[in-house]
Amino acid sequence: MLKHFVYLIFVASFMAAPSFAQDASEIALVQSGKSCPGCNLFQAELSYKDAHKMDLSDARLRQADLSLSTYDDVNFSGANLSVSNLFGLRLNRANLRGANLQRAIAVGAFFGSSNLSGADLSGANFSGADLSLARGLLQSQLDTACGDAQTKLPKGLIIPSCS
Repeated sequence: MLKHFVYLIFVASFMAAPSFAQDASEIALVQSGKSCPGCNLFQAELSYKDAHKMDLSDARLRQADLSLSTYDDVNFSGANLSVSNLFGLRLNRANLRGANLQRAIAVGAFFGSSNLSGADLSGANFSGADLSLARGLLQSQLDTACGDAQTKLPKGLIIPSCS
């Protein structure tokens, strides 16, 4: 009897939990170049895009693929980009204030004049990335990330080597 009661509670709580699955209509909106603040873009395929002046603030882009894309003047403030593929991504004047880039792969990415104030870079790989023009970047953020000898940083900052 107790076993059935526990099972019933589990099923009821699972059904009441919010959905964390991606939203195909929201992904299609962003793929067409439209803004979508707060959207659920989990595991979205957004590679090879050329986007400008979009608002993706507070969007869930966890495990999304933004590789080999250009996102100029895009607002990613507060967005969750954790575990995302940012390989070769080109960000010019992007706002990443308070964004979550935990364990993101940003190998060869360019962050020209992008705002990284308060961004969580824990476990992110910036090997070969160019962060030399990034704004708001602190040593404490880089201490939790990694890079290599080709990683370009603002003067006076260093990044641990990826193992």
